[in-house]
Amino acid sequence: MMRRALALLSFIALLVPAAARAQEAVVAGMSQNRVSITANFDGSEILIFGAVKRDTPPPPDKPLQVIVTVSGPQKPVTVRRKEHRYGIWINTAAVEIAAAPTFYAVATTGPLETILDKDEDRKYKVSIPLAIGDVKMPEEGADAQAFIQALIRIRTRSGLYQLKPGSVNLSQETLFDTSVALPSALTEGRYTTRILLTRGGRVVDEFRTSIDVRKVGLEKFLYTLAHERPLIYGLFSLFIAIVAGWGASVIFARLKQR
Repeated sequence: MMRRALALLSFIALLVPAAARAQEAVVAGMSQNRVSITANFDGSEILIFGAVKRDTPPPPDKPLQVIVTVSGPQKPVTVRRKEHRYGIWINTAAVEIAAAPTFYAVATTGPLETILDKDEDRKYKVSIPLAIGDVKMPEEGADAQAFIQALIRIRTRSGLYQLKPGSVNLSQETLFDTSVALPSALTEGRYTTRILLTRGGRVVDEFRTSIDVRKVGLEKFLYTLAHERPLIYGLFSLFIAIVAGWGASVIFARLKQR
């Protein structure tokens, strides 16, 4: 019975016309797949480029659109609300977000709301608010979206969240390219890059790759020492402070004698 069912499914699959199968696919690359964070690291820029491979001519009624996202490691974050009371600013409420990307950039060929349906956005979690995980509210009736929007505003100002409509260049619905600026305040880890092709607001193909962001040199040494050998790191910092203070006092004393 099982063999007959499998045979029937295989036969049905052969009858499915080629037009019903995926006809467009992404072939993409990046200018670099590794970013090294050094002591003087001030940011980097990633060039993402590629082409669309297709079996049949593209449909003329629904133009092709390209969406590129770059997402950093997911980390929990606490968002606090401050209010001006009694002449000072104090924290009045806080929410915990289970997971939010430490960096998130969305580059598109056009306005995101016009090239991607809302249902597809919820499925693939493309827009910045949907890329943020569940919010744990401390009390009933609190507005979770207000805290999410506050987090987005803060990280947008620092360049950690980016929405770049129209920044993907698409030539003859075949070749595309864009660039994503990585700020200096990057979190170490694996950054996921996605390229989505859409037609009529629906995703027709998705391509994934990654960028490895790691600390190297003195930055890596100090980070590892601080997290794995905190006692040694503390003593080392104290020693440097003592030496710097002693050196400054010696220089000041010699300048005073002149």
